[in-house]
Amino acid sequence: MVTAKAKAPVKRIRKPVAKKVVPKVSPAPSSKNPDTIGRVVDLIKWVDNPFKLFTVILLSFMFFAGYFAWDSKQVILQAITNSNHNSELKDTPSLMQVAQAVQRDLEAETVTVHKASLVVNSRTALFAINSKGHDKSMDGLNSSLFNKDPQRNQAMISMLGGEVYCDKLVVTGKNSDWEEKQGVKYVCRGAIPPQMGEFDGYISVGFREVPEDIAEIKTRINLATNEMSK
Repeated sequence: MVTAKAKAPVKRIRKPVAKKVVPKVSPAPSSKNPDTIGRVVDLIKWVDNPFKLFTVILLSFMFFAGYFAWDSKQVILQAITNSNHNSELKDTPSLMQVAQAVQRDLEAETVTVHKASLVVNSRTALFAINSKGHDKSMDGLNSSLFNKDPQRNQAMISMLGGEVYCDKLVVTGKNSDWEEKQGVKYVCRGAIPPQMGEFDGYISVGFREVPEDIAEIKTRINLATNEMSK
């Protein structure tokens, strides 16, 4: 009698189960970052009067609007900080005499003198002279120093940096509109006084054509703006 051999048990091979890969999620950046909070606190401590508050607001406005390069902030800060200095514009009759001399020496079509306040971003035309003399219609005209026009803002930055800014006339307001009506196509502007970081006002000199010697024009304007300051 033949005995059947017992079959060896068959081992079942288990297929490896794929592990689920759970992506690591980086925690959201905390709005309470110690460095950020520290900087904000330092800024708040620095802004301890309305004067500094205006500085922060003005610089922020200009930066986010993209009106001019952010590296100009130091020039503006210095000019605003120096607003408490003793330098002031001379009286209007004295300013008028200097302006008339500039018009004669440079054979300019127009000369306008403005007093300015960086703290409130404003300028006021003290007087304007053309080929016929003093045009009283411009006396006391108020407008802003900085606005949406890139050329005006660039001119302001240049003047605050102690430079005389010359360029083709672009109508951006009533002052430049008046200059255009006088036949002006090219203007040069210089700060009063001409030193960097000091700014009590400025002079705008208009020409019918681009002057041949711009360097001479700038030198004469610098002499005039220095004479216009006490």
